[in-house]
Amino acid sequence: MEIEIRRITSWERVLNACRMTVNKKYLEKEPDDTFKKKLVRSEHSPLRMLEFDITIRDVPYWIHAELCRHHIGVEKFVTTSRPDRTHSGLTRHELPQDALVSMTFAMNAQAIINVSRLRLCRMAAQETQDVWQSVIGKLREIEPILAAACVRNCIYRGFCPEFAPCGYCQTQHWRDKLEQYRQ
Repeated sequence: MEIEIRRITSWERVLNACRMTVNKKYLEKEPDDTFKKKLVRSEHSPLRMLEFDITIRDVPYWIHAELCRHHIGVEKFVTTSRPDRTHSGLTRHELPQDALVSMTFAMNAQAIINVSRLRLCRMAAQETQDVWQSVIGKLREIEPILAAACVRNCIYRGFCPEFAPCGYCQTQHWRDKLEQYRQ
């Protein structure tokens, strides 16, 4: 599996969207980290102006199916399994669930936070958690402030909203992660 993340829009665009909402003139600069942290934390609407292309190559089809369920703030482009295009010699009926596909997600920052809440959760398949954790690891290289906000739903909310909780919220590790997230 290979992951590539490209930031498509700038923090300057986000800053100026914020400035518009309070009737201020645009600035031609990137905001400082304090502004970025406050905006990511508050999740105000201009955060959706920060956009990324996230490409995941050679991931099992069934994991792709779990990731493709997310649709708000997300566009998906997935390699085809059409036999006339792949020349694999297999029909779609013969392809296994773990056949490898590649995909690009066009996502805004808010969508990345939202997907993280569900795909880092222990109720997601372990393999899906691993793939999404790898995505966040790659994101951390270019947007560490945003990556720090990408946590499981139970940490994000401070409690587990699942019908059948996994028990993680009863652990010291969860309390430590929750405290770290809140700081």
